[in-house]
Parts: sequence; C-alpha cells; structure tokens
Amino acid sequence: MDILVVEDELDIANLIKVYLEKEGFTVHLCRDGQQALQMAQTIQPDVVVLDLMLPGLDGLEVCAQIRQKPGDKDPYIMMVTAKGEELDRIIGLSTGADDYLVKPFSPRELVARVRALLRRSLRQGGQTPQFQSPHFQLDPTQRLATRSLPDGTSEPLSLTTLEFDLLATFVSYPGRVWTRPQLIEKLWGEDFYGDERIVDAHIARLRKKVEPDPAQPTHIKTVIGVGYKFEDEADPS
Repeated sequence: MDILVVEDELDIANLIKVYLEKEGFTVHLCRDGQQALQMAQTIQPDVVVLDLMLPGLDGLEVCAQIRQKPGDKDPYIMMVTAKGEELDRIIGLSTGADDYLVKPFSPRELVARVRALLRRSLRQGGQTPQFQSPHFQLDPTQRLATRSLPDGTSEPLSLTTLEFDLLATFVSYPGRVWTRPQLIEKLWGEDFYGDERIVDAHIARLRKKVEPDPAQPTHIKTVIGVGYKFEDEADPS
C-alpha cells in the first residue's frame, strides 16, 4: 500500500513516515501542494495524508483537485490541520477529504485511522451484487453509479469511494432510518476515530451530486433528531 504524506514541517513528516513504515506501508513525502498533485498522479497512492497549511497551493485546493481529476485509484484523503475550529474541519470534508486529524496528534492514532480507511475498502471490496432503485443503479465491482433522468436517459455520477459506499448503503435499505453511529459503523467500522458530525458533511456532499435540488432533498432525507433515510419512488406513469 502506497501512502503520500504532504507535510511542509520536516520533523512531523519524518515522524509520520517512521510510524507508517513500521506498519509495512510504502511512504512518499512531499512538502508543497503543487508537488503533491504531480506525485498523486505518478504514484497513484492508496491514501493521502494531507496537511491543510502548505506553501503554494493549500491542502483544501490540493484535495479538491485530486477529487476533480482522479487517476486509476481514488485515494482516501486524511486532512491534517493545526486548526481546531469546526469550520475548518467541515470545509476540509466538503472538498473531498474522508477524515481529518487535528495537530498535535498521536502518530499511533494516525496509523489507526489510516488502517481503518483501508479496512473499509477491503470490507466493501468483497461485495458483488448490483444495487438499484427506480432512479439509481450501482455496480460495486466496477464502482460505477448512474442516475436515471426524467427523459428516460441516464447519467454517470462522479462519486468518491466513501460517497459510493454511502449511496449503496442507502439504496440497499430504502426507507430505513440510519442514525449517525449506525452509518459510522457501516462505513468506517468500530475502529472509527473522530466526531459523529463527519457524517453530516459527507451527506451534504453526496446530496450535491444526487439530488435535483440539494436544498430540498427528495432522496436522502433528514429525520430530525434521529439521522437520515433514503426514499426513491418510481415516477408516476
């Protein structure tokens, strides 16, 4: 497994590298945003550990560009920031990050989170059934998702790995109400570290891609005080 660590503070970068290499990962280091984009295309990492504050392009822009131009792999992105404000975390997640970690952090916690992301990939990778509803079709083998349009045609959806798994979970259980802890257990597993509100950020990002009007969702609905549920009824003939 290849991991790209984008961190301009050399001491922190080397510390991360030591701990990840002890776990058997191949680690690549870079110190600025532009180089990170070039290395992400060349290396095709499985995980990107990405500092928010970088010279040149900052971590938010790097994250957004990786998501806009994915290579053969769609890497998991772990955002690392010295800022503890909730707004910074939500902005990072909205640009495509899968998780975040606030400095100062334990290197062991970072390793645990990286492993949790990769374990989720391994769990989901064993699935072969097709998921479909009146308006959505998902192929887990090829990680492809499409949405049916009113004119009878369909369009592909550009989803990250986590967004695909989240939509597949909803489509598989139409009408079921999911709490945040249940979605975390389903998608991240019991070794999840972090704030439950990470779910809200990913839901908001997914809605922007699958809802005709994200401000008034018709498919992924909020159940106030509980969580979320998926509804997808066939269009009346």
